[in-house]
Amino acid sequence: MKPFYIGQYSIAPGEAPFIIAELSGNHNQSLERALNLVDLAAAAGAHAVKLQTYTPESITIDCDSTDFVIQDPKSLWNGRKLYDLYREAATPYEWHQAIFERCARHGVLCFSTPFDEAAVDFLEQFDPPCYKIASFENNHYPLIRKASRTGKPLVISLGLCSEQDVIDLKSYLDSLGVEKYVFLKCTSTYPASPEATNLVTIPFLREKLRVNVGLSDHTLGIGVSVAGVALGAQVIEKHFTDSRSNGGVDSAFSMEPEELKALVVETQRAWQALGKVSFELTEGEQKSLQFKRSIYVVEEIEVGAVFTESNIRVIRPGRGLDPRCFDSILGKRAKVPLKRGQALKQDMIIE
Repeated sequence: MKPFYIGQYSIAPGEAPFIIAELSGNHNQSLERALNLVDLAAAAGAHAVKLQTYTPESITIDCDSTDFVIQDPKSLWNGRKLYDLYREAATPYEWHQAIFERCARHGVLCFSTPFDEAAVDFLEQFDPPCYKIASFENNHYPLIRKASRTGKPLVISLGLCSEQDVIDLKSYLDSLGVEKYVFLKCTSTYPASPEATNLVTIPFLREKLRVNVGLSDHTLGIGVSVAGVALGAQVIEKHFTDSRSNGGVDSAFSMEPEELKALVVETQRAWQALGKVSFELTEGEQKSLQFKRSIYVVEEIEVGAVFTESNIRVIRPGRGLDPRCFDSILGKRAKVPLKRGQALKQDMIIE
């Protein structure tokens, strides 16, 4: 796996996680709300804001046949016609410049998910730092090829992929000469359950395919994302809204500002805690050594008296002999007179 940068952020094993706030369709067709979401994401500490760039015509057709209607009682969008859903969720092309500019004002990166080749051409005018390939497009090789030819890094969600699909995708990227990319483990249900997330796939992908890996997280809360970072996720993507109560096509599984702030803080802590393989005592632990147990005299002992379980004990503090010596000391004799509360030392024992 090769490290690379998205803007000023390094994507590589051992680096701090890169946090993406996905706006998706949570603007509810209001530019003012979209810009406010950018403000809130920046205030919460997100490193990047992500859009989705498409028109309903670029994804599907306006058709009433059952093929084009969601028919799943468990879906948030059950009964919705695909064309109508995408029309509601689409970010108008004419808003993009204002959103990119608002992100720049905050020092937050802005990029998007193009859903067709024409969207890539459109987005290039804003010089995004990377391109996102959505789970539902990760087999759209013409789109991937188009995005890769910009020379920008690719962030690719792996939702709906079999293991062979992922292997084939990596081979395709290799054939294109693409080196700057990260695969995001993703469960493409909305919301996703923790039980269906299978985070151990993250280290598996990294070790088997030697690729940079992150997480596109559709679960509620921040626990899954924090665990993802602990397992090596280098990128975390979460849907974001100002308030789930305001509705919107993705609001039910989107984070609110305080949750996003907690995500930024806690994933940073999880990353900091990973550290390195080490058994060295920290400075604080060195001071705590005195509170470990050791062997102490608990009754007056005369010269030549035998050490027994009654006159020596393993107690705190830790200034005497190591408790691992206790059994070997029993039955031996005292070389000097010893007082109650005295730490037992090796030179006090007749060998």
